[in-house]
Amino acid sequence: MTRGRGITLALGGLVMGLFLASLLIGPAGLGLRDSLRALVTGQGEAVVLIMREIRLPRAVLGLLVGAVLGLSGAALQGFLRNPLAEPGLIGVSSTAALGAVLALQTGLAAAFALALPLAALAGAGVSVLLILALAGPRGGALALILAGIAISALAGAGTSLVLNLSANPFAVTEIVYWMMGSLADRSMLHVWLGAPFMLAGMALLLTLGRGLDALTLGEDAAQAMGVRLTRLRWVLILGTALAVGASVAVAGAVGFVGLVVPHVLRPLVGAMPSRLLPASALGGAAMVLAADVAVRLIAPEQDLKLGVLTALVGAPFFLHLIWRMRKVEA
Repeated sequence: MTRGRGITLALGGLVMGLFLASLLIGPAGLGLRDSLRALVTGQGEAVVLIMREIRLPRAVLGLLVGAVLGLSGAALQGFLRNPLAEPGLIGVSSTAALGAVLALQTGLAAAFALALPLAALAGAGVSVLLILALAGPRGGALALILAGIAISALAGAGTSLVLNLSANPFAVTEIVYWMMGSLADRSMLHVWLGAPFMLAGMALLLTLGRGLDALTLGEDAAQAMGVRLTRLRWVLILGTALAVGASVAVAGAVGFVGLVVPHVLRPLVGAMPSRLLPASALGGAAMVLAADVAVRLIAPEQDLKLGVLTALVGAPFFLHLIWRMRKVEA
């Protein structure tokens, strides 16, 4: 067994353990036997409601959202050959957030339960159209980065404008809390809405391994090996938009997962993107599931937001990685 495969199997076992922990840990204090019996057989009305309608959607979304963020971060870093690349770089996260903010501000989210995630998905679709218009079908990595920065800035300004002009303090509070990122109060409706887009996006991104491996040798070498860079670029953009847009739609903004996880796993599985992609998906799932379990244990009555915890953990860890890189270069 190769080292990379061993790491992937270990990550798979970790994700399974954290998924089970996400199902079993919560303020209700249910026993292990009663929880599993209710989940599998449907016996026990109150326990079934907690397990199937509250904890199961939360665990499934934690698994999918983490996998999406880790995978898309690794794919973008491989394509751009930039260790600072992360899923929000091409503007998908910002435009999806703007769509959700507009749904909250206009009252659509209160009138229609799925208006918020649908608006966020629409915002992610707009980002793809803007990238197509700004970077062009044959735009290189630099054009893609610049287009993403411009789109992110524009969407961020739009979100700030909505907050600035809002006359409803309750809507402002709801928007701010939503933008912190959370898996609480999600239902199976959110799973059925977001999962197809996230799975489709992940399937597209996982096909990029060979092309990204070739791209590590440079664009000219990759083209000489038969890699179609234009197709690779648009599969990357479409896959990221589908996956990350759906992730933001159902969970809000959860930062640093796509930035930190590939950095942590790259030395363990090797520098080849084809190995890093599945490992980063599992690593991202593990990080989000662990963080979501932690928010229930740290402050169960304060509703600590998932995105806040991932930033508090991820930012110092990333600074530590930068410090280590500086010492190595010195």
